Amino acid sequence: MFQSFHTPSRPQDGPPRLAALRDALAAQGVQGVIVPRADLHQGEYVADCDARLAWLTGFTGSAGFCIALRDRAGVFVDGRYRVQARSQCADMFEIVPWPETRPADWLRASCPNGAVIGFDPWLHTPDEIETIERELAGSGVSLKRIPNPIDPLWHDRPAPPMGGAMAYPESLAGLSSATKRKDAAQALVQNGQRAAILTQPDSICWLLNLRGADLPRVPVVQALAVLHDDTRVDLFAHAAKFDGIPLEEGIALRPPEAFEPALRSLTGPVRLDRASAPLAVCDLLSEAGIAIAPMQDPCLAPKARKTAAELDGARAAHLRDGAAMAEFLCWLDQQAQKLLDDPAHTVTEIDIVRRLEACRAATGALRDISFDTIAGSGPNGAIVHYRVTEDSNRRLLPGELMLVDSGGQYLDGTTDITRTIAIGPVGLLEAQCFTRVLQGMIALSRARFPRGVAGGHLDALARYPLWLAGLDYDHGTGHGVGAYLSVHEGPQRLSRVSQVPLTEGMILSNEPGYYREGAFGIRIENLVAVRAAATPEGGDPRDWLEFETLTLAPIDRRLIVCSELTMGERDWLNRYHARVRMSLSPLVSDATRKWLDRACAPLDG
Repeated sequence: MFQSFHTPSRPQDGPPRLAALRDALAAQGVQGVIVPRADLHQGEYVADCDARLAWLTGFTGSAGFCIALRDRAGVFVDGRYRVQARSQCADMFEIVPWPETRPADWLRASCPNGAVIGFDPWLHTPDEIETIERELAGSGVSLKRIPNPIDPLWHDRPAPPMGGAMAYPESLAGLSSATKRKDAAQALVQNGQRAAILTQPDSICWLLNLRGADLPRVPVVQALAVLHDDTRVDLFAHAAKFDGIPLEEGIALRPPEAFEPALRSLTGPVRLDRASAPLAVCDLLSEAGIAIAPMQDPCLAPKARKTAAELDGARAAHLRDGAAMAEFLCWLDQQAQKLLDDPAHTVTEIDIVRRLEACRAATGALRDISFDTIAGSGPNGAIVHYRVTEDSNRRLLPGELMLVDSGGQYLDGTTDITRTIAIGPVGLLEAQCFTRVLQGMIALSRARFPRGVAGGHLDALARYPLWLAGLDYDHGTGHGVGAYLSVHEGPQRLSRVSQVPLTEGMILSNEPGYYREGAFGIRIENLVAVRAAATPEGGDPRDWLEFETLTLAPIDRRLIVCSELTMGERDWLNRYHARVRMSLSPLVSDATRKWLDRACAPLDG
């Protein structure tokens, strides 16, 4: 079992820890400190030893931060996490709506006479700190680099991870590490740069065709690296992680403590991604007089554009995962019927998670889940990133919605799928909201768009049916997905704020939703890949793109108000379900095959 159900934090731990932190801040001569969720790699997932925000506040979501002052403490979270934060944090932590309330605005209001706010430069990016400092101009509030004040207080802090690395097959990557390094080095030469600092583990693992086991859910090696303009790479990581793993010529394994001296010895200009590298790296280069070339991580764009081999692997992974999902959904329908027939029958959210993981494990190819399964019944479905624990575990009840967001890590691909399922007949409101979410998902699936269009241009397609009813959701419509890497990958997104043009090979999620706090949650998610599209007859001879749907699993027809669908929407869903049935039927049990026939039947009309 990959997922556990222990309660990860206790609200009552927060107040004494905050009191101890305040004493430490006074000793350092600052009036407050910023405590981020991030570690020095700025990734979504952090090792247990780096979960400082959770240790202090109890909040375990994947995005957010705390500003702790001597007389006030705010936990800043976006709309996905506010319900969760209120339940996990003690009352003395104010839950601050972010980004609506910016850190500088909150500090201005909280420190009218000015204050010095500390931060650890290894845990914040240059862009992040410069933005806050710019917005604080004239307020009298200033920021100051300080040694991390939490680490000395965390007496039972876990040890850093030491998972073993593995070589990733070139047959699945589609390119050798030598080819990737040559292309990346050529980009440095073209921009007049001598080296690039790589601080994100998934970039390093992609570049070197490596995978690892340092983090749950994300198969990466936690490491730092320097890519030189002659294709050489200095890799800074513990040698024990690479025991028995041969590294290609041109890759030098060096101990982590050699990283800082290596930075000081570089010849500039050195490429540095100011949106993801620690400010401390920028400081070290500047102190050594080394010219910095601020520019995006050179691995991000090519990593996002999957090779033909990676796309083939993704299709195989989704076919395998779809069969596992079909077995699970068939079982869930059987449980729902038992609930209707016998009120004493019990199925819980933890039962859901265990069964789904067992279905994926039965493929014989599952290496990990790609994130902790979100299995929210009834009101728990309205918590966007809900994680069931032994304390929160809830029985499924007839007449409710069950939201299941999950994924698998397979050697040939990473999956992410959400289905919302009716546990018996549900109300008209739930069905109407589900139908509008489905319409938005279909609109994106059917989209054809010219080259140069970014995710920010397409996001409204998924929201428009909801907007017509005065409804919306507080998360992006889609994120990038890696190839046996992180399930959340940039730079591509389907989001109002994304300006990154979509291009062939990018994999994204398509996941509109709707959430009514205290009642229900709805989300429907497929993964899609960007591909070239034909010009429609009579259309402009532009360079057109479209989406290929990778995910294969039925969408609950019982929740659809069919009269509200257009003929185009109905045709898309019928074609999708026909493909799901044809693709999965040879791979599932007899009982599930019969269930698929019913679940994928065409809509009438």
